[in-house]
Amino acid sequence: MDFRRILRGPIIWIFAALALLVIGSNIVSGLNGPKNVDTYKVVDSINQGKAKSAVVDGTNLRIDLVLTDGTKIRASFIAGEGPSLLTLLEERRVAGQLTGGYNAITPKGNVFLTLLFSLLPIGIVVLLLFFFMSQMQGGGRGVMNFGKSKAKMVSKDMPKTTFADVAGADEAVEELQEIKEFLQEPAKFQAVGAKIPKGVLLYGPPGTGKTLLARAVAGEAGVPFYSISGSDFVEMFVGVGASRVRDLFEQAKANAPAIVFVDEIDAVGRHRGAGLGGGHDEREQTLNQLLVEMDGFDVSGGVILIAATNRPDILDPALLRPGRFDRQIAVDRPDLEGRLAILNVHAKGKPIEPTIDLRTVARRTPGFTGADLANVLNEAALLTARLGKSLLDNEALDEAIDRVIAGPQKRTRVMGDHEKTITAYHEGGHALVAAALPNTDPVHKITILPRGRALGYTMVLPDQEKYSTTRNEMLDQLAYMLGGRAAEELVFHDPTTGASNDIEKATAVARAMVTQYGMTERLGAIRYGQENSEVFLGRDMGHMRDYSEEVAAAIDEEVRAFIEQAHQEAFEILVDNRDVLDSLVVELLERETLDKEQVARIFEPLRRRPGRPPWTGSARRQPSDRGPVKVAANGSANEVASELEAPAPTPDGADPV
Repeated sequence: MDFRRILRGPIIWIFAALALLVIGSNIVSGLNGPKNVDTYKVVDSINQGKAKSAVVDGTNLRIDLVLTDGTKIRASFIAGEGPSLLTLLEERRVAGQLTGGYNAITPKGNVFLTLLFSLLPIGIVVLLLFFFMSQMQGGGRGVMNFGKSKAKMVSKDMPKTTFADVAGADEAVEELQEIKEFLQEPAKFQAVGAKIPKGVLLYGPPGTGKTLLARAVAGEAGVPFYSISGSDFVEMFVGVGASRVRDLFEQAKANAPAIVFVDEIDAVGRHRGAGLGGGHDEREQTLNQLLVEMDGFDVSGGVILIAATNRPDILDPALLRPGRFDRQIAVDRPDLEGRLAILNVHAKGKPIEPTIDLRTVARRTPGFTGADLANVLNEAALLTARLGKSLLDNEALDEAIDRVIAGPQKRTRVMGDHEKTITAYHEGGHALVAAALPNTDPVHKITILPRGRALGYTMVLPDQEKYSTTRNEMLDQLAYMLGGRAAEELVFHDPTTGASNDIEKATAVARAMVTQYGMTERLGAIRYGQENSEVFLGRDMGHMRDYSEEVAAAIDEEVRAFIEQAHQEAFEILVDNRDVLDSLVVELLERETLDKEQVARIFEPLRRRPGRPPWTGSARRQPSDRGPVKVAANGSANEVASELEAPAPTPDGADPV
């Protein structure tokens, strides 16, 4: 609660005015009122005939006297003494001594106090309601502005982000450049009958730069730019969201051409009809109004809506159709060149050693988003400053990459010798199996230092970018994932809980091979089950099963077969190379961390596994004698041998215990 804001509000002034009123009335009554004396003096004055007139106040239990010399005195009495005082005054009056007479005030309720206590609860409720409504409006905008839009207009004084600040998303920048050119030179497009898109949807994983692209459009467009979050539309009161949508587009149309940016549009644009009982009426009314404003009966344009989300699968189909979001731009994770460009942008202003090659850093960070890469350089800069150095070196960058992948190192966690040996054999099993198989990525790093939630991890990284995975690669990945568990069984005959994450990932890959990728002979190339990552109560419950119990049992058997085959293969590799595994563990226990060159030296005597025979597929077809076509330098196609070549490896990242 902001007490400074409360002090500036009307409540404090109301209480101050009441306090001043009470103090002032007491001061005035003290100047003009009677003198307070003891009760016995009042009684003596009456008995001695010095009283001229009297007033007995039964409500406040006090008596006021005016003496024969004009003096006014006052005294209090206790409850029950009123009648005796009245009797005494009556006797003095009959005796002719009380010439001014007397008056008795009977006890009755105070009208002001009665009114005050009657209206006080109502006043408190009104004040609290006013305060609550002003707090909900965020900035004291007032109750009358409750349905107004909360969009922020980008002013000229704000720091501008341009397309030069965006890297790793060249296709998205090119698409948005066209929006900018249309706003600046509409005649060029209108001459060929082109119409500007009414909406642009930026979608992709978190951290890929969707909001950054919108800020770049705001800096480049040169037209009014309104920014708002999807959650700012919906409130607890029905109809407010739709009112804010209308107000937002009215402001934008009044300043057309203009751009409206809605961040996290999935907060208001979810599929209608989702939810128990038909969905949330307020959210659906807001979405309906948004649909009408984007492409309704009123065709007056000039407003471009740019929206960002990382959940395009849950948006309403009416929102995604042409005429509303005409252009949908995928902002995906950057490739090698994109990561290098992003690193160059974030490296500006940071002192880096001349020997550091950012391309090498980009190769070591496959799957990283722009936010991850920015975090890597920032963590490296923080570590450099913490150590009192002036330049970012390879050691700082290595530690920063490890921090982003697996979390900070647990320096205070001390493992016993036996547990450290188990961890070393576990990670050694992963690394040895990965190195012995033909379709896995090269091992770049092994460590048994605790980091994040892992007691150690093995980092395998691809040598080049890859966008699809073969069946043999997935089988080798399964064996690599279960290499740690197999090493524990081989050496200690007593597996630990450290392989729980490996088992979870291996089971997920095996089930996907069976139900999604059709990589089993028994079940064939059929998709089993409808996967929906979002849970829509009332529409579907996440995973919808569309197969029988017999097929479900067959799926479980095939998944188990994949896991057991991979487990057995990893165990056989470790048995064949037990001497290499022991040498690796000795080095790990001594150095705690091994890099790519050290691992390669230890694995020189490794006995590697041959490639698998060609898979005949679900229809049990025979492999063709003809292999893949190879295009020669002169452009002609030449046949190559039918032996299947191992394709490029798939990124696996770090594998924690």
